[in-house]
Amino acid sequence: MLGQAFGLYSHMRNNRIRSGFLIAGLFLLVYVTVWGLLLVGYGYGGVPRGTTAYAQAGRTFWNWLPFTTLAAGAWVFIGFRINVGLIGAISGAKGLSREDNPKLYRMLENLCISRGLTVPKLAIVESEALNAFASGVNDKQFTVTVTSGLLAQLNDAEVEAVLAHELTHIRNGDVRLMIIAVVIAGVISLIGEIVFRGLSRSRMRISSDDTKKGSGVAILIGFAVIALAWFLAVVIRLSLSRSREYLADAGAVELTKNPDAMISALLKIAGRADIEGVPSGVMDMCFENDPDDFADLFSTHPSVTKRVQALIQTAGGRMPAMPPHPPRVAERQDLQTMVAESAAGIEPSARGPWARPTGGGSASP
Repeated sequence: MLGQAFGLYSHMRNNRIRSGFLIAGLFLLVYVTVWGLLLVGYGYGGVPRGTTAYAQAGRTFWNWLPFTTLAAGAWVFIGFRINVGLIGAISGAKGLSREDNPKLYRMLENLCISRGLTVPKLAIVESEALNAFASGVNDKQFTVTVTSGLLAQLNDAEVEAVLAHELTHIRNGDVRLMIIAVVIAGVISLIGEIVFRGLSRSRMRISSDDTKKGSGVAILIGFAVIALAWFLAVVIRLSLSRSREYLADAGAVELTKNPDAMISALLKIAGRADIEGVPSGVMDMCFENDPDDFADLFSTHPSVTKRVQALIQTAGGRMPAMPPHPPRVAERQDLQTMVAESAAGIEPSARGPWARPTGGGSASP
């Protein structure tokens, strides 16, 4: 619920705790994956008679443990150092200098000055999609990336609301948390993909050597363990609470004092946020990620309808009389209901921390 925005500092503290657990989870999943790989290897290659694939995999695992730990630590270190460049390369983002767009820089600087924040870098993705995201894990890295479509289709107040949303993600520690989650999902997914693709292209046979024996059961268990590690990596990424988007919306309103601009930005972006060619891990970091139908069950973002409803009910926002463009079918009825309630005089703007003063029981114009 958006009301949780009153606990922003608690959210920041919780994010720091979650970051520690996620890093610990990365090491645990790497250990599980390595053990699964060893089971598959010994199941195919065989082990000396008188022992089992499980015992041999266990001994090798403990011998490899220091090197596995160092490798996982190196992956975290590299991921922290190159995450902005890596995400930029994947998304096609290019740095945006002050000379390229002085108005956008002034807008970002004013928002940062109002809260004493270090001004992040700016980047742009040439895309007709309407979206934005923040990346980085410290003040030297933090970067806010916007699409050219966003700048072309949104007015200044709406762009300011989107920038404020991304700044709140940086301030709350959401960006650092998402980077860690992407690092975890990335390394496990990469290992799993390499294993299953390699095996699908090969014709490995279980050893039938007289001095060694293979184990089909060990192979099956190994595959199951690797698949479980991959699944848990995905769950870790998806388990990040959708409440972070409500809190970022609330933080943006706190910065801009303009909930109507945030509502208008959300309505314009709805259904037009998908950046072509950008993987799901990066889309999860975006201002809006709008999968349809069954995929929505696994979305890391609440629907635009729910975000707009929260801004109306809690932040004192108002629905425009006419939405800027037709929303998705699934959201159309809810949005029409909100417009009808507004037209009928049901004015929620008297509620919430940024409510406009009212007189005589009616909302002020």
